[in-house]
Amino acid sequence: MPIFMDIHENLGDATEQDIKSAHQRDLAIQDQHGVQFLTFWFNSPNGQAFCLVDAPTKEAAIAVHKESHGLVPHDMVEVERPTVSRFMGDWEKNAPDIARHDDSELDTGLRAIMFTDLVGSTQISSRDGDVRALEVLGRHDQIVRGALSSHGGREVKHTGDGIFASFSYVSTAVDCAVQIQRAFGEPVHADSGDPRVRIGISAGEPVSQHEDLFGAVVNLASRICGHANPGQILVSGAVRELSVGKPIVFQDRGPIALKGFDDPIRLFEVPIDHRA
Repeated sequence: MPIFMDIHENLGDATEQDIKSAHQRDLAIQDQHGVQFLTFWFNSPNGQAFCLVDAPTKEAAIAVHKESHGLVPHDMVEVERPTVSRFMGDWEKNAPDIARHDDSELDTGLRAIMFTDLVGSTQISSRDGDVRALEVLGRHDQIVRGALSSHGGREVKHTGDGIFASFSYVSTAVDCAVQIQRAFGEPVHADSGDPRVRIGISAGEPVSQHEDLFGAVVNLASRICGHANPGQILVSGAVRELSVGKPIVFQDRGPIALKGFDDPIRLFEVPIDHRA
């Protein structure tokens, strides 16, 4: 059977216990509909909950919600188990109960998405040959994967000239990006010939507006990365907002028009020496 992730919004003053109680009512009747609720995430500050469910159809999963407690999801997307794990981490460890981080803190379901892009790989291949280009890309992959391992990041996909990754905490995504840039050295001009990496980070919820899992967040992170200069880390406003209280410096780079977004997006740069 396919699996789906849904989003319940406008939950108001609902507590963790309220959401767990609703989930238990789902579990009590799920077999009648051939459905299995796997786990769920609760974002109390935003009044949102996200359910992961194994069901023959969306309609079957929605029918359980309607019958058990009446909290019909605002949206639902079909997902694949490996993809969910790459974005969300080891969600099965808490199944079928509420999702929590390793430190038992409630997992809100929000994730930071990071893209890296190795700048000038085509020029390196033309100038120095394919073997050298592969060596440079291999060094990039080694640096990025080492940083991901150090900061709890999960590689979602290799993009050819970069890596697309997910983090459970925004601050660790920023720290990871800084470690990567420090490993490559100080920023230089794009035409210098030296391999450099640009990085974009956004953050947000897993389901929105009928898109793929984290569709809008992924698209934004990719566009931000494409706008960054070699050696630069650019992040969205959500990353800055979710880092309140963390000793991270954000330098306002103003609203930027990005392809695929109707309104300009305010971006912030994180300097390599980013600690306040």
